[in-house]
Amino acid sequence: MAEAIVTTTAGKVRGLSGHGVRRFFGIPYAAAPVAGLRFAPPEPQASWDGIRDAIVPGPNAPQRLKAFPGLDVEPLIGKGWMPGDDYLSLNVWTPDDERSGRPIMVWIHGGGFVIGSKDVSVSDCSSFARDGIVCFAINYRMGIDGFLPIPGIPTNLGLRDMIAALRWIHANAVAFGGDPTNLTVFGESAGAMAVADLMASPLAKGLFNRAIVQSGHGGMTRDIPVARRLVDKLAKMLKVTPDRAGFASVAPEHCFDAVEKISAPGARIDLRDAEGHEPVFGISRFVPVHGDDVLPQKPLDALRHGAGAEVDLLIGTNAEEMNLYLVPSGVRDKIWGWLASYALGKSLPRARRALKAYGLGKGKKPGQALTDAMNDLVFRWPARRFAEEHKGRTHMYEFDWRSPAFGGELGSCHGMELPFVFDTLATATGPEGLAGQAPPQALADRIHRIWVDFAVDGSLPWEPFDSERRLVYSVVADEARSEAPMPAANFLP
Repeated sequence: MAEAIVTTTAGKVRGLSGHGVRRFFGIPYAAAPVAGLRFAPPEPQASWDGIRDAIVPGPNAPQRLKAFPGLDVEPLIGKGWMPGDDYLSLNVWTPDDERSGRPIMVWIHGGGFVIGSKDVSVSDCSSFARDGIVCFAINYRMGIDGFLPIPGIPTNLGLRDMIAALRWIHANAVAFGGDPTNLTVFGESAGAMAVADLMASPLAKGLFNRAIVQSGHGGMTRDIPVARRLVDKLAKMLKVTPDRAGFASVAPEHCFDAVEKISAPGARIDLRDAEGHEPVFGISRFVPVHGDDVLPQKPLDALRHGAGAEVDLLIGTNAEEMNLYLVPSGVRDKIWGWLASYALGKSLPRARRALKAYGLGKGKKPGQALTDAMNDLVFRWPARRFAEEHKGRTHMYEFDWRSPAFGGELGSCHGMELPFVFDTLATATGPEGLAGQAPPQALADRIHRIWVDFAVDGSLPWEPFDSERRLVYSVVADEARSEAPMPAANFLP
């Protein structure tokens, strides 16, 4: 491969070019969040002399991964923590030519705000670059450092990192051949939640023109007083004071055990709001909070008042999101009815009634009723609500291709669209691959092209979503269909 050198606002960087793509990895967009900057808003990266190598991905945010039975998840969430200070960094993929004014896409990875990185193989952006896009992927602070509202520390530091990255991209896009006035931000899972939250944030206004929200929405934020219960619980577990001084006295890697323990399904902590809802349904303890300068309102309330109306939105879900969590673990096939009601009741009032609405007691096994209910309660219906409240142009999709993995039971689970969107099917193919042994390349070609065309000029091959016709594009049928409201509508705000 040949060298490629670009001059950024902090100095020159050296990447590599080959196979039609120029790649720059691990460029810092903010100063290392260590020592006095660990719990501070992102600061500009100091300039450097000479040429800085941008050839290897570099470190990522502190995290600990857990094994996933029977499924190769490394392409989805990476190899775990790669230690190092300069992890507030980004990767860039550009077409290997000298053209300018190209559309920009910025990828925000998922992982429950506690795991993941910009470097996982399933979200390699080379195909986007070959199709004429300048594509960025960013890291951000996670867990305690990024999404715990500790007294004396600015809230939502992870979201502030993303905003800082977008500002850096605006300042440097032209150097990489991109047009900062034509920018699409996209993400999946926690990354999609973040994109939805950025749409609602006054601090991110004007930083992007379009947004793609994959298996996410703006409903998973907490009131700060509720999230402070998590602060107090973790402080007790770590034997520190529940403030900046206390948490700063514990290195991130020494928090892993406590984070893992508090994140377990059986952890004894109540994060329900005043109405009795736990908006994250226990999937993650660490999420953004509302009631600060980043998110002054709940995202849906902000959208209702016009926030994000200038942003074109493509939002969608997978047909069987919860299969990823409940099929490989065996929960779907083994859980008893009383336990399903108890588990759902920790997050939802009238849980038993909700399960009955999804077939419990009507011939459907408890685990299947729980899975079907949570597909809609956790992902599908809140995404529709986000689409309903958005005042700008909105299109909705449903990824309904079913993987043959786990004897065909994995189906259209959470994350399944990723290798199709990025045209990286090889990363998810194999005996333990998410997409099974022979996923359809033709479908990847079509879905990837939809994402590219939307990033270029906002065009999509189906009509917008509205609360009356409720058109949702089926990726398998390649057509938009009118969709009735779900039973979940009766149980969520």
